[in-house]
Order: sequence, then structure tokens, then C-alpha cells
Amino acid sequence: MAETKKDAIALLKQDHREVEELFEEFSKASGEGRKEKLARQICRELTIHAMIEEEVFYPACEGKVDEDLLKESYVEHDAAKVLIAQIEAGEPSDDFYEAKMKVLCEEIEHHVEEEEKRMEGLFAQARKAGLDMDALGEQLAQRKAQLLKETESGPLPTPELSTME
Repeated sequence: MAETKKDAIALLKQDHREVEELFEEFSKASGEGRKEKLARQICRELTIHAMIEEEVFYPACEGKVDEDLLKESYVEHDAAKVLIAQIEAGEPSDDFYEAKMKVLCEEIEHHVEEEEKRMEGLFAQARKAGLDMDALGEQLAQRKAQLLKETESGPLPTPELSTME
């Protein structure tokens, strides 16, 4: 069955909803095995999402949206990548594992809110700027499929921090 094409914002919002559901599952999960499986899935989804935003969506927004908001997005991604790397290196029995997952969830909630705000959010600004959302959606979907395949059985790619030297 062919997947219906989504515009860039619909695709990114779908990612946001899926990760929110996974965080919800994680908060209710019991048993270290289940928690670790969910945490790894969350980390994979977020890593791929950040990569496609940084490789495709954010560059398309350069010069067309509020520069400070775009810079904040990169910083928020980097903060999440640091936590993801620590979570990936750890396990549920670690002292700060649950706390790191909670902070990651809170950071992502804030980031999603910044992107999805109705009038002045990054997505709203990108739409108003007249970006070709269908073409961007196509690029995002292709890159996401490629990254999902690459990370299926192997480790996550080492995160590149764009705002930290």
C-alpha cells in the first residue's frame, strides 16, 4: 500500500505526536526491559527527527523565518542530543536514567510548542514564507526512510552538535 504524501509540516507534526505517545508509554511502563526498549525507540525517533529537520527543513527556513527562533531550535536539538547520548549509554538501573528521560520529555514538549505555535511558531512562519511544503515533505520522507533503514539494526549515528564547539 502506497503511503500518501504529506507536506513537510504534516510529516514533522506526525513525528511529534508519535514521540509524545512513546513518552506517555514510557511514563506508565514498568520493568527495566520495557523501559529500556521504549527509551531506545524514543532516542532513535528523536535522533532521526532532529537530523531531517537540520538537514532539510531548517536550511529551507534560513532567511525566511525569525532567525532567533531558528537558532533556538538548533540549541534545543543540541541539548536533546546530549541527553540522548547519555540515555543511550546508560540503562534503566542508573541513578539518573528516569530523570534524564523526564527532562528529555520536557525539553521536547517545549521544542514542539515553539515549532507548532499557531501564529508565530516556526511552522507557521515557514508556511507564511511560502516554502514549498510538498517538495520539502518529499525530501524529509526520503531522508527519514533512509535513516530508519540505516539505524534498524545498528547503533544510532553519533550526534553532531551544531551550536557547541
